Amino acid sequence: MKSVIFALALLLPLPTFAAGVREVKANEHSCGEIAQIIRENKKVFVRVGFGGRSFRFPPAQCGPGDKRVTTSFRDAGGKQCVLDYACVYDPASLYNFP
Repeated sequence: MKSVIFALALLLPLPTFAAGVREVKANEHSCGEIAQIIRENKKVFVRVGFGGRSFRFPPAQCGPGDKRVTTSFRDAGGKQCVLDYACVYDPASLYNFP
């Protein structure tokens, strides 16, 4: 039975596992629009240049191994956005030790 479940999991497309996470490009939206998108979608990945940052709303829902921080980036108009509910990798977390 375990092998059947594992086989079905492998056959499902990857977006099924990432359901609910919306990707947004910071250079296409204003700060207010990005904050509104995060509040509406609860889980958002904001692409900033080559990398990006993950945001969750409400802030208390960061996953294990993550910590909540304030982060900043530039929006479409070049304005500095400061958001206080970013979830980032926490190297001091017990979940991140092998």
